[in-house]
Amino acid sequence: MMPEADFYQKVKSQISENRAFVAYRKPGEKAVKAFLQSDDKVYKVKDLSEKGFIFAPFKTEATSYIIPSEKSEVIQFESSLEGMEKESNNDFDNFDFEQLEEDQKRHENLVQKGIDAIRAGDFKKVVLARSERVQVLDPDAVRIFRKLLHKYPQAMVYVWFHPETGYWLGATPETLMKLDRNRFETMALAGTQVYKGTDDVEWGVKEIEEQGFVTDYILDMLEGVQGVEQVKTSGAYSARAGNLLHICTDISGRLKSQENLKDLVNALHPTPAVCGLPKEKALQFIHENEIQPREFYSGYLGELNLKTEHKRSSNRRNQENQQFVSISRQTELFVNLRCMKLKDGNARIFVGGGITKDSNAADEWMETVNKSQTMKAVLVK
Repeated sequence: MMPEADFYQKVKSQISENRAFVAYRKPGEKAVKAFLQSDDKVYKVKDLSEKGFIFAPFKTEATSYIIPSEKSEVIQFESSLEGMEKESNNDFDNFDFEQLEEDQKRHENLVQKGIDAIRAGDFKKVVLARSERVQVLDPDAVRIFRKLLHKYPQAMVYVWFHPETGYWLGATPETLMKLDRNRFETMALAGTQVYKGTDDVEWGVKEIEEQGFVTDYILDMLEGVQGVEQVKTSGAYSARAGNLLHICTDISGRLKSQENLKDLVNALHPTPAVCGLPKEKALQFIHENEIQPREFYSGYLGELNLKTEHKRSSNRRNQENQQFVSISRQTELFVNLRCMKLKDGNARIFVGGGITKDSNAADEWMETVNKSQTMKAVLVK
Protein backbone atom coordinates (compact mmCIF):
# COMPACT_ATOMS: atom_id res chain seq x y z
CA MET A 1 0.00 0.00 0.00
CA MET A 2 1.13 3.56 -0.66
CA PRO A 3 -0.26 7.00 0.23
CA GLU A 4 -3.16 8.10 -1.96
CA ALA A 5 -1.34 11.23 -3.12
CA ASP A 6 1.63 9.17 -4.31
CA PHE A 7 -0.69 6.79 -6.13
CA TYR A 8 -2.32 9.56 -8.16
CA GLN A 9 1.01 11.25 -8.80
CA LYS A 10 2.27 8.05 -10.42
CA VAL A 11 -0.90 7.78 -12.50
CA LYS A 12 -0.51 11.38 -13.69
CA SER A 13 3.12 10.69 -14.62
CA GLN A 14 1.91 7.74 -16.67
CA ILE A 15 -0.57 10.03 -18.44
CA SER A 16 2.14 12.59 -19.23
CA GLU A 17 4.23 9.80 -20.80
CA ASN A 18 1.23 8.62 -22.87
CA ARG A 19 1.63 5.05 -21.62
CA ALA A 20 -1.12 2.52 -21.06
CA PHE A 21 -2.57 2.14 -17.57
CA VAL A 22 -5.66 1.10 -15.69
CA ALA A 23 -6.77 2.12 -12.19
CA TYR A 24 -9.70 0.35 -10.58
CA ARG A 25 -11.49 -0.80 -7.44
CA LYS A 26 -13.53 -3.98 -7.33
CA PRO A 27 -17.06 -4.01 -5.81
CA GLY A 28 -17.18 -3.63 -2.04
CA GLU A 29 -13.40 -3.43 -1.65
CA LYS A 30 -11.21 -0.64 -0.28
CA ALA A 31 -8.05 -1.34 -2.28
CA VAL A 32 -7.66 0.89 -5.35
CA LYS A 33 -5.12 -0.69 -7.72
CA ALA A 34 -3.32 0.39 -10.86
CA PHE A 35 -1.33 -1.35 -13.58
CA LEU A 36 1.18 1.11 -15.06
CA GLN A 37 2.66 -0.36 -18.25
CA SER A 38 6.41 0.15 -18.31
CA ASP A 39 6.94 0.14 -22.09
CA ASP A 40 5.23 1.46 -25.23
CA LYS A 41 4.50 -1.90 -26.85
CA VAL A 42 0.91 -2.82 -27.75
CA TYR A 43 -0.13 -6.12 -26.18
CA LYS A 44 -3.13 -7.94 -27.66
CA VAL A 45 -4.99 -10.94 -26.26
CA LYS A 46 -4.64 -14.21 -28.17
CA ASP A 47 -6.15 -17.04 -26.13
CA LEU A 48 -6.84 -15.81 -22.55
CA SER A 49 -3.73 -17.54 -21.22
CA GLU A 50 -2.12 -14.09 -20.72
CA LYS A 51 -1.67 -12.52 -17.29
CA GLY A 52 -2.64 -8.95 -16.54
CA PHE A 53 -5.62 -6.60 -16.98
CA ILE A 54 -7.78 -7.25 -20.06
CA PHE A 55 -10.00 -4.77 -21.93
CA ALA A 56 -12.23 -6.52 -24.48
CA PRO A 57 -14.77 -5.03 -26.94
CA PHE A 58 -18.39 -6.02 -27.56
CA LYS A 59 -17.55 -7.62 -30.90
CA THR A 60 -15.77 -10.90 -30.20
CA GLU A 61 -13.79 -10.69 -33.45
CA ALA A 62 -12.38 -7.23 -32.63
CA THR A 63 -9.07 -6.65 -30.82
CA SER A 64 -8.85 -7.21 -27.07
CA TYR A 65 -6.03 -5.40 -25.27
CA ILE A 66 -4.08 -6.39 -22.18
CA ILE A 67 -1.73 -4.59 -19.84
CA PRO A 68 0.55 -7.49 -18.83
CA SER A 69 1.35 -7.81 -15.15
CA GLU A 70 4.97 -8.73 -15.92
CA LYS A 71 5.37 -5.53 -17.96
CA SER A 72 3.77 -3.24 -15.38
CA GLU A 73 4.33 -1.55 -12.09
CA VAL A 74 1.39 -2.59 -9.90
CA ILE A 75 0.51 -0.08 -7.17
CA GLN A 76 -2.38 0.39 -4.74
CA PHE A 77 -3.75 2.41 -1.85
CA GLU A 78 -6.61 1.87 0.57
CA SER A 79 -9.53 4.15 -0.22
CA SER A 80 -11.66 5.99 2.31
CA LEU A 81 -14.60 8.34 1.94
CA GLU A 82 -12.98 10.73 4.40
CA GLY A 83 -11.65 13.82 2.70
CA MET A 84 -13.23 13.02 -0.66
CA GLU A 85 -15.57 15.48 -2.32
CA LYS A 86 -19.19 15.21 -1.28
CA GLU A 87 -21.68 13.90 -3.77
CA SER A 88 -23.26 16.65 -5.81
CA ASN A 89 -27.04 16.91 -5.69
CA ASN A 90 -27.13 19.20 -8.71
CA ASP A 91 -28.79 17.84 -11.82
CA PHE A 92 -26.62 17.81 -14.91
CA ASP A 93 -28.02 20.59 -17.07
CA ASN A 94 -25.53 20.90 -19.93
CA PHE A 95 -28.01 19.44 -22.43
CA ASP A 96 -28.37 19.99 -26.15
CA PHE A 97 -32.16 19.62 -26.11
CA GLU A 98 -32.49 19.61 -29.90
CA GLN A 99 -29.97 16.78 -30.16
CA LEU A 100 -31.68 14.94 -27.31
CA GLU A 101 -35.02 15.11 -29.11
CA GLU A 102 -33.41 13.66 -32.25
CA ASP A 103 -31.79 10.91 -30.17
CA GLN A 104 -35.16 10.08 -28.64
CA LYS A 105 -36.85 9.71 -32.01
CA ARG A 106 -34.06 7.53 -33.38
CA HIS A 107 -33.94 5.29 -30.31
CA GLU A 108 -37.71 4.87 -30.08
CA ASN A 109 -37.80 3.96 -33.78
CA LEU A 110 -34.99 1.43 -33.22
CA VAL A 111 -36.79 -0.09 -30.21
CA GLN A 112 -40.09 -0.35 -32.10
CA LYS A 113 -38.28 -2.11 -34.92
CA GLY A 114 -36.91 -4.58 -32.35
CA ILE A 115 -40.36 -5.13 -30.81
CA ASP A 116 -41.85 -5.78 -34.25
CA ALA A 117 -39.09 -8.32 -35.04
CA ILE A 118 -39.73 -10.15 -31.74
CA ARG A 119 -43.48 -10.26 -32.36
CA ALA A 120 -42.75 -11.60 -35.85
CA GLY A 121 -40.83 -14.47 -34.24
CA ASP A 122 -37.30 -13.44 -35.32
CA PHE A 123 -35.94 -13.76 -31.76
CA LYS A 124 -37.15 -13.63 -28.13
CA LYS A 125 -35.15 -10.68 -26.85
CA VAL A 126 -32.72 -8.06 -28.10
CA VAL A 127 -30.68 -5.49 -26.18
CA LEU A 128 -30.50 -2.16 -27.99
CA ALA A 129 -28.01 0.55 -27.12
CA ARG A 130 -27.39 4.17 -27.90
CA SER A 131 -24.75 6.73 -27.01
CA GLU A 132 -25.00 10.36 -26.03
CA ARG A 133 -22.31 13.00 -26.40
CA VAL A 134 -21.95 15.40 -23.46
CA GLN A 135 -19.60 18.38 -23.27
CA VAL A 136 -17.41 18.21 -20.15
CA LEU A 137 -16.20 21.43 -18.57
CA ASP A 138 -13.30 19.68 -16.83
CA PRO A 139 -12.47 16.47 -18.75
CA ASP A 140 -9.85 15.30 -16.24
CA ALA A 141 -10.03 11.50 -16.25
CA VAL A 142 -8.49 11.20 -12.77
CA ARG A 143 -11.00 13.65 -11.30
CA ILE A 144 -13.93 11.77 -12.82
CA PHE A 145 -12.49 8.44 -11.64
CA ARG A 146 -12.29 9.73 -8.06
CA LYS A 147 -15.93 10.83 -8.21
CA LEU A 148 -16.92 7.40 -9.48
CA LEU A 149 -15.05 5.80 -6.57
CA HIS A 150 -16.98 7.97 -4.14
CA LYS A 151 -20.42 7.44 -5.66
CA TYR A 152 -20.36 3.74 -6.48
CA PRO A 153 -18.70 1.63 -3.75
CA GLN A 154 -20.56 -1.52 -4.86
CA ALA A 155 -19.55 -1.32 -8.53
CA MET A 156 -16.41 -2.18 -10.48
CA VAL A 157 -15.05 1.36 -10.93
CA TYR A 158 -12.24 1.94 -13.41
CA VAL A 159 -10.33 4.34 -15.62
CA TRP A 160 -8.52 2.77 -18.58
CA PHE A 161 -6.13 4.45 -20.97
CA HIS A 162 -4.36 3.01 -23.97
CA PRO A 163 -2.93 4.95 -26.92
CA GLU A 164 -5.03 2.80 -29.29
CA THR A 165 -8.34 3.07 -27.38
CA GLY A 166 -8.19 6.42 -25.60
CA TYR A 167 -9.78 7.01 -22.17
CA TRP A 168 -12.66 4.90 -20.89
CA LEU A 169 -14.27 5.12 -17.45
CA GLY A 170 -17.10 3.23 -15.84
CA ALA A 171 -18.91 1.89 -12.79
CA THR A 172 -20.36 -1.46 -13.75
CA PRO A 173 -22.61 -3.59 -11.53
CA GLU A 174 -22.33 -6.81 -13.53
CA THR A 175 -19.83 -9.64 -13.12
CA LEU A 176 -19.17 -11.63 -16.28
CA MET A 177 -17.23 -14.36 -14.50
CA LYS A 178 -14.94 -15.00 -11.53
CA LEU A 179 -12.58 -17.97 -11.42
CA ASP A 180 -10.55 -18.84 -8.30
CA ARG A 181 -8.57 -22.04 -8.63
CA ASN A 182 -11.21 -24.22 -10.31
CA ARG A 183 -14.38 -22.63 -8.91
CA PHE A 184 -16.22 -20.12 -11.07
CA GLU A 185 -19.08 -17.73 -10.41
CA THR A 186 -21.23 -15.70 -12.79
CA MET A 187 -24.57 -13.90 -12.63
CA ALA A 188 -27.74 -13.43 -14.63
CA LEU A 189 -28.69 -9.74 -14.45
CA ALA A 190 -31.64 -8.02 -16.13
CA GLY A 191 -34.53 -5.64 -15.45
CA THR A 192 -34.10 -2.07 -14.25
CA GLN A 193 -35.92 0.34 -11.96
CA VAL A 194 -34.88 3.42 -10.01
CA TYR A 195 -33.72 2.78 -6.43
CA LYS A 196 -35.98 4.59 -3.94
CA GLY A 197 -34.49 3.68 -0.58
CA THR A 198 -35.30 -0.04 -0.43
CA ASP A 199 -34.40 -3.30 -2.20
CA ASP A 200 -37.83 -4.74 -1.35
CA VAL A 201 -39.65 -3.83 -4.55
CA GLU A 202 -42.22 -5.27 -6.95
CA TRP A 203 -41.09 -6.27 -10.44
CA GLY A 204 -43.28 -6.28 -13.53
CA VAL A 205 -43.97 -9.27 -15.73
CA LYS A 206 -41.71 -7.88 -18.48
CA GLU A 207 -38.67 -7.57 -16.17
CA ILE A 208 -39.21 -10.98 -14.53
CA GLU A 209 -39.57 -12.65 -17.93
CA GLU A 210 -36.46 -10.88 -19.25
CA GLN A 211 -34.36 -11.99 -16.29
CA GLY A 212 -35.67 -15.55 -16.62
CA PHE A 213 -34.54 -15.60 -20.25
CA VAL A 214 -31.04 -14.57 -19.16
CA THR A 215 -30.78 -17.20 -16.41
CA ASP A 216 -32.03 -20.05 -18.62
CA TYR A 217 -29.71 -19.05 -21.46
CA ILE A 218 -26.59 -18.99 -19.28
CA LEU A 219 -27.42 -22.40 -17.81
CA ASP A 220 -27.95 -23.83 -21.31
CA MET A 221 -24.65 -22.37 -22.54
CA LEU A 222 -22.73 -23.77 -19.56
CA GLU A 223 -24.02 -27.25 -20.37
CA GLY A 224 -22.19 -27.04 -23.68
CA VAL A 225 -18.79 -26.01 -22.25
CA GLN A 226 -16.26 -28.81 -21.90
CA GLY A 227 -14.95 -29.12 -18.36
CA VAL A 228 -17.86 -27.36 -16.62
CA GLU A 229 -19.57 -29.31 -13.83
CA GLN A 230 -21.46 -28.94 -10.52
CA VAL A 231 -23.48 -25.91 -11.69
CA LYS A 232 -25.74 -24.34 -9.03
CA THR A 233 -28.05 -21.30 -8.95
CA SER A 234 -29.41 -18.97 -6.27
CA GLY A 235 -32.91 -17.60 -6.16
CA ALA A 236 -33.59 -14.32 -7.96
CA TYR A 237 -33.14 -11.19 -5.85
CA SER A 238 -32.98 -7.40 -6.25
CA ALA A 239 -29.42 -6.08 -6.56
CA ARG A 240 -28.60 -2.39 -6.22
CA ALA A 241 -26.17 -0.58 -8.55
CA GLY A 242 -25.91 3.12 -7.71
CA ASN A 243 -29.34 4.67 -8.17
CA LEU A 244 -30.74 1.61 -9.98
CA LEU A 245 -32.01 -1.85 -9.06
CA HIS A 246 -31.77 -5.02 -11.17
CA ILE A 247 -33.00 -8.61 -10.80
CA CYS A 248 -30.06 -10.95 -10.23
CA THR A 249 -29.47 -14.72 -10.01
CA ASP A 250 -26.06 -16.03 -8.91
CA ILE A 251 -24.67 -19.02 -10.82
CA SER A 252 -21.63 -21.06 -9.76
CA GLY A 253 -19.81 -24.20 -10.82
CA ARG A 254 -16.50 -25.99 -11.24
CA LEU A 255 -14.04 -25.80 -14.15
CA LYS A 256 -11.91 -28.93 -14.53
CA SER A 257 -8.96 -27.13 -16.11
CA GLN A 258 -7.69 -23.58 -16.59
CA GLU A 259 -7.32 -24.52 -20.26
CA ASN A 260 -11.13 -24.40 -20.51
CA LEU A 261 -11.20 -20.70 -19.49
CA LYS A 262 -11.41 -19.42 -23.07
CA ASP A 263 -14.36 -21.72 -23.84
CA LEU A 264 -16.12 -20.57 -20.66
CA VAL A 265 -15.67 -16.86 -21.44
CA ASN A 266 -16.71 -17.35 -25.08
CA ALA A 267 -19.87 -19.10 -23.90
CA LEU A 268 -20.77 -16.25 -21.55
CA HIS A 269 -19.82 -13.25 -23.72
CA PRO A 270 -21.79 -11.44 -24.93
CA THR A 271 -24.43 -12.22 -22.30
CA PRO A 272 -28.16 -11.98 -23.03
CA ALA A 273 -28.12 -8.91 -20.74
CA VAL A 274 -26.15 -7.01 -23.42
CA CYS A 275 -27.11 -8.92 -26.57
CA GLY A 276 -30.33 -10.96 -26.63
CA LEU A 277 -31.77 -14.39 -27.34
CA PRO A 278 -31.04 -16.38 -29.39
CA LYS A 279 -27.58 -14.84 -29.43
CA GLU A 280 -26.70 -15.07 -33.13
CA LYS A 281 -30.01 -13.66 -34.39
CA ALA A 282 -29.99 -10.85 -31.81
CA LEU A 283 -26.36 -10.00 -32.70
CA GLN A 284 -27.23 -9.82 -36.38
CA PHE A 285 -30.07 -7.39 -35.64
CA ILE A 286 -27.79 -5.25 -33.46
CA HIS A 287 -25.03 -5.05 -36.08
CA GLU A 288 -27.51 -4.19 -38.84
CA ASN A 289 -29.60 -1.63 -36.95
CA GLU A 290 -27.73 0.13 -34.13
CA ILE A 291 -26.59 3.58 -35.20
CA GLN A 292 -23.47 4.08 -33.05
CA PRO A 293 -20.77 1.37 -32.77
CA ARG A 294 -20.55 0.06 -29.21
CA GLU A 295 -16.74 -0.23 -29.22
CA PHE A 296 -15.89 -1.38 -25.68
CA TYR A 297 -19.34 -0.74 -24.22
CA SER A 298 -20.87 -4.11 -23.22
CA GLY A 299 -17.50 -5.79 -23.72
CA TYR A 300 -15.64 -6.96 -20.62
CA LEU A 301 -12.65 -6.02 -18.50
CA GLY A 302 -10.75 -7.15 -15.43
CA GLU A 303 -7.98 -9.20 -13.90
CA LEU A 304 -6.82 -12.18 -15.96
CA ASN A 305 -4.85 -15.12 -14.51
CA LEU A 306 -3.30 -13.13 -11.67
CA LYS A 307 -1.47 -14.88 -8.86
CA THR A 308 -3.32 -14.48 -5.57
CA GLU A 309 -2.20 -15.35 -2.06
CA HIS A 310 -4.59 -17.24 0.20
CA LYS A 311 -3.71 -17.18 3.90
CA ARG A 312 -5.22 -19.34 6.60
CA SER A 313 -4.23 -19.67 10.23
CA SER A 314 -2.70 -22.89 11.50
CA ASN A 315 -4.73 -24.94 13.96
CA ARG A 316 -1.62 -26.32 15.64
CA ARG A 317 -1.37 -25.36 19.26
CA ASN A 318 1.52 -23.37 20.77
CA GLN A 319 2.31 -21.64 17.46
CA GLU A 320 0.60 -18.28 17.70
CA ASN A 321 -0.09 -16.32 14.53
CA GLN A 322 1.33 -19.00 12.28
CA GLN A 323 -0.19 -18.83 8.80
CA PHE A 324 -0.13 -21.07 5.76
CA VAL A 325 0.07 -19.32 2.39
CA SER A 326 -1.04 -20.87 -0.88
CA ILE A 327 -0.80 -19.28 -4.32
CA SER A 328 -3.51 -19.65 -6.94
CA ARG A 329 -4.47 -18.05 -10.26
CA GLN A 330 -7.53 -15.85 -10.20
CA THR A 331 -9.57 -14.26 -12.97
CA GLU A 332 -12.30 -11.70 -12.32
CA LEU A 333 -14.06 -10.17 -15.33
CA PHE A 334 -16.83 -7.56 -15.43
CA VAL A 335 -19.26 -6.56 -18.19
CA ASN A 336 -18.44 -3.02 -19.30
CA LEU A 337 -21.74 -1.27 -18.52
CA ARG A 338 -22.41 2.28 -17.22
CA CYS A 339 -19.37 3.56 -19.07
CA MET A 340 -18.12 6.50 -21.08
CA LYS A 341 -15.37 7.38 -23.52
CA LEU A 342 -13.53 10.68 -23.09
CA LYS A 343 -12.30 12.41 -26.22
CA ASP A 344 -11.62 16.02 -27.22
CA GLY A 345 -13.32 17.51 -24.16
CA ASN A 346 -16.47 15.43 -24.61
CA ALA A 347 -17.82 12.34 -22.93
CA ARG A 348 -19.67 9.77 -25.02
CA ILE A 349 -21.99 7.91 -22.63
CA PHE A 350 -23.20 4.45 -23.67
CA VAL A 351 -26.50 3.01 -22.40
CA GLY A 352 -28.91 0.29 -23.46
CA GLY A 353 -31.91 -1.81 -22.45
CA GLY A 354 -33.44 -5.22 -23.00
CA ILE A 355 -36.38 -5.39 -25.41
CA THR A 356 -39.09 -8.10 -25.28
CA LYS A 357 -42.47 -8.46 -26.98
CA ASP A 358 -44.12 -6.48 -24.14
CA SER A 359 -41.71 -3.54 -24.29
CA ASN A 360 -42.85 0.01 -24.89
CA ALA A 361 -40.60 2.27 -26.97
CA ALA A 362 -41.21 5.41 -24.88
CA ASP A 363 -40.55 3.51 -21.63
CA GLU A 364 -37.34 2.05 -23.04
CA TRP A 365 -36.14 5.54 -23.95
CA MET A 366 -36.73 6.69 -20.36
CA GLU A 367 -34.81 3.67 -19.05
CA THR A 368 -31.76 4.73 -21.06
CA VAL A 369 -32.18 8.30 -19.76
CA ASN A 370 -32.17 7.00 -16.16
CA LYS A 371 -29.07 4.92 -16.86
CA SER A 372 -27.25 7.85 -18.44
CA GLN A 373 -27.71 9.86 -15.23
CA THR A 374 -25.33 7.43 -13.52
CA MET A 375 -22.48 8.76 -15.64
CA LYS A 376 -23.68 12.35 -15.99
CA ALA A 377 -23.72 12.76 -12.22
CA VAL A 378 -19.92 12.44 -12.08
CA LEU A 379 -19.36 14.92 -14.90
CA VAL A 380 -20.67 17.81 -12.79
CA LYS A 381 -17.64 19.63 -11.44
